[in-house]
Amino acid sequence: MKGSIRLKDVQYRTEEKLILKGISGNITEGEITTFVGPSGAGKTTLLKMLNGLLTPTSGEIIINGKDLDKYEPTELRKQVGIALQSAPMVDGDVFDNLSLPLRLQERSLEKEEAVSILNVVGLEESQLHQNVKDLSGGQRQKLSIARTLVNRPKVLLLDEITSSLDQTSQREIDELIQRVSKKYGTTIIWITHNLNQALTVGTYTWILMDGELIEAGKSQDIQNSTNDRVQAFLKGELK
Repeated sequence: MKGSIRLKDVQYRTEEKLILKGISGNITEGEITTFVGPSGAGKTTLLKMLNGLLTPTSGEIIINGKDLDKYEPTELRKQVGIALQSAPMVDGDVFDNLSLPLRLQERSLEKEEAVSILNVVGLEESQLHQNVKDLSGGQRQKLSIARTLVNRPKVLLLDEITSSLDQTSQREIDELIQRVSKKYGTTIIWITHNLNQALTVGTYTWILMDGELIEAGKSQDIQNSTNDRVQAFLKGELK
């Protein structure tokens, strides 16, 4: 299945610590799955593995029916895009940043396509040649997401992309991610510390604690979990 991800007993160990302790589960194609859990649960480590930025110590990750370690890095990055909280930019204008993924492949981005992608993320054609230094935090995040869409990835990874934004900008990003999911059928995995956001934007939610997947299921059902640790986390008793 395109955009589907399967994890089988995925572990990650450093010299000091076992960070992921055998994660197994399926990420549903074309849906938004949110990752939540206390600090140090292993959420970012797991996300980085899905983009090939980290390699599991053991276990298997299968994306689109193919073992992760069988992908060429460039092929993987085209299929699995990532947007980070910091929304890093290159010096220049909006178009310079938007066209970067294709320039790295020695291809060019047509203006029509650039404008179309900007429209999807809620930026204007008039901003195409605006210096990125003049963008607000919310606009930079929208541009960061737009840039990942240039390669039309089947999977989009998001790491705390709204945590430094005000409530209005956060709502706009929530709506934008839902729009991208619907328009492109993209499989989206989103780490967020905002539990309400996770349960309202995500169709599915994974709760990780201490390197283990404690609960996974439809977001609307997570709140009725019978797991004591999950309930403690939902009540804000675990940070």
